[in-house]
Amino acid sequence: MSNQVQAPFGNFATVRMALEVRDRLVGPVAGALGAWTVREAAESVLYVETEPDLADTAVFCEAYDVAPESSANCVVVAAKRGGNTVLAACLVLADSRVDVNNAVRRHLGARKASFASLDLVVAETGMEYGGVTPVGLPLGWPLLIDEAVAHTPYVLVGSGQRRGKLILPGSALAQLPGAEVLSGLGV
Repeated sequence: MSNQVQAPFGNFATVRMALEVRDRLVGPVAGALGAWTVREAAESVLYVETEPDLADTAVFCEAYDVAPESSANCVVVAAKRGGNTVLAACLVLADSRVDVNNAVRRHLGARKASFASLDLVVAETGMEYGGVTPVGLPLGWPLLIDEAVAHTPYVLVGSGQRRGKLILPGSALAQLPGAEVLSGLGV
């Protein structure tokens, strides 16, 4: 087993390099880490073991001593124009919310945008609800990242499952496939 490493924040009993524990991650996340062409970004990702019952953001931040401005939420939005629907992931700091009706809708050129249904998100991503992460999203999906996330030295995101989280530099998130950094995505 790999050696324990130190997280840049929080109070976690177990912290590992994510590349060393891909067998603990859901398939899409493990695959994305292994195939990430920006190796230094992939090598910067940490995996922290956490309790699934504490996965919801507010409870998690309190339980593990993580500031909301060091944690980001990844939500999936369905943007519709005519008969076409585009799914996009949006990443904002936990102390803000995604501006779906303005920033997302306009950026994607949609007439209507709303949060995608739970069943659709789980089916399309192969991830658990409450653990959706920008690492390992389906190819071709836009990944809209609020600029505050991209400028955060280290940010905590889901790991694809409710058990465990990933910590990585905000600048690494901006290097994920399909990533677009936007001003005003989080309000």
